[in-house]
Amino acid sequence: MSKVIIRTSDAPAAIGTYSQAVKIGTTVYLSGQIPLLPATMQMVSEDFAEQTHQVFKNLAAVCDAAGGSLNDMVKVNIFLTDLSQFASVNQIMSQYFAEPYPARAAVQVSALPRGAQIEIDGVMEVPSTH
Repeated sequence: MSKVIIRTSDAPAAIGTYSQAVKIGTTVYLSGQIPLLPATMQMVSEDFAEQTHQVFKNLAAVCDAAGGSLNDMVKVNIFLTDLSQFASVNQIMSQYFAEPYPARAAVQVSALPRGAQIEIDGVMEVPSTH
């Protein structure tokens, strides 16, 4: 199977040597999203909740460009600079995902690109087009 590079202007452009997502067959590997506004490539705000909402919006745009949705994600990795925000992440994530929820990991890291407080990546399985 050949890999398909997923690109959308509805999510922040890649700011390094990576693609927004790569699709192999029906599996899509989504790169980490931080809370940048796609139009300006600037941080949405310093507010953690607003950053979290923006990350999910960015992920949703990439999922859509790949032919799926957030609910097609099977694995989510959440990186936080402050693990005490975990309850807030759960509350906000419930607004974007329906049960059954994807598998998930959440870890605290010392820093994220551009001073973001949260970054999320994951894997999505899209319905076959056959």
